[in-house]
Amino acid sequence: MDEKFMKEKPILPLILSMSLPMVLSMLVNSLYNIVDSFFVAQINENAMTALSLVYPVQNFITAVAIGFAIGINSIIAFYLGTEEYSTANTVATQGMVFALIHSIIITISGISIIPFFLRMFTSSEIVIDFGVRYSVIVFSFTLIIILGGTFEKIFQAVGNMKITMISMICGCITNIVLDPLLIFGIGFFPEMGIEGAALATGIGQTVTFFIYLVNYFIHPIRVRISSQYLTFDKKIVFKLYFIGVPATLNMALPSVLISSLNAILAAYSDVYILILGIYYKLQTFLYLPANGIIQGMRPLIGYNYGAGEYKRVKQIYNIVLCMSSMIMILGTIICLLIPGQLIGLFTNVSETIFNGEIALRIISAGFIVSAVSVTSSGALEGLGKGIPSLIISLSRYIIIIIPTAFLLSKILGAVGVWNAFWIAEVFTAIISFVIYHKTIKEH
Repeated sequence: MDEKFMKEKPILPLILSMSLPMVLSMLVNSLYNIVDSFFVAQINENAMTALSLVYPVQNFITAVAIGFAIGINSIIAFYLGTEEYSTANTVATQGMVFALIHSIIITISGISIIPFFLRMFTSSEIVIDFGVRYSVIVFSFTLIIILGGTFEKIFQAVGNMKITMISMICGCITNIVLDPLLIFGIGFFPEMGIEGAALATGIGQTVTFFIYLVNYFIHPIRVRISSQYLTFDKKIVFKLYFIGVPATLNMALPSVLISSLNAILAAYSDVYILILGIYYKLQTFLYLPANGIIQGMRPLIGYNYGAGEYKRVKQIYNIVLCMSSMIMILGTIICLLIPGQLIGLFTNVSETIFNGEIALRIISAGFIVSAVSVTSSGALEGLGKGIPSLIISLSRYIIIIIPTAFLLSKILGAVGVWNAFWIAEVFTAIISFVIYHKTIKEH
């Protein structure tokens, strides 16, 4: 596959060809998240609350998988742009080895800490039991998640977005189909309850990984993973972690945010913890399509940056910003028009639906402006600028929102937490604009 089209094809068609497969796969993935939670909610609210509490740890595992792989993706795209193909192979091979090591450490750590983690936020033994039973199975698939995420970014680095789309869609559909079968014991399937939801998730992720693996060997790509490239290169290792660690932290910060907000909301009622969990399930349907466009943008920016096409880099950023903004506008309209129906997908308790409507309407005020920070952070990662990207994410997920949520909760109660979201988005957008354009001017 000749990846030179990334610097020769007209920009808008190029972005669409790279992004639309990812947007489609992200939309399916978003649908999976909602359907998965919908079926778990049918068990009872305790099961749904357990999923809300486990979510930050799940998100952290995904952050390690995708975050480190973003470093691999960015560096491979850069060296393909400079036509240093052997170095790109070395990056892919060393990156895969480190991904394997990460997966072993995280599997053991995740299963070990989850009981203690859950007790930090709830005293309900029923919720803790649901959370532990779900987590042990889900975390057992960490190796598959991380290696699958690494293959995903390697395929994207060479511009092969269709395989990524097919793999993710097949995994998500498998998950959606198996959810009711394994949770409720339909047909010859055993009734497993919340463990069934966890197993369906793991099997879906395994299908995704298997498709990557088969395609890698049947349809070879420019980048190869081989023992001949397994030489310890300090320069490459440094670059992998220099980009990968900030990218991982970028994706892991929502876990810190959710856990912190759970701690604040726990002082009022478990209902608000449930609402926060429902919101994060719903917002994936909005932000994952936008992130699909960002994923399509990263290799384009990295490749053109490596090829010295700085004007194209700026044009790519501007077009992606407009596309992300359009998605956010649509999400805002939906949340303002039918918040009750959205919350009602996960609970039939009137108090929860009423408070959830308030939360969605307030939080959605920050959706549109968040396009600036989301696009800028992704563009900086594509350019290999991990630290500036991390600064944006720290502003968005930690520095502004957590203190604001704490202070406003003392004044307005739980509603103050919801207002902290749009306040953080506005200030982060300003910071993102300054950081990105300052970085671009340096080149």
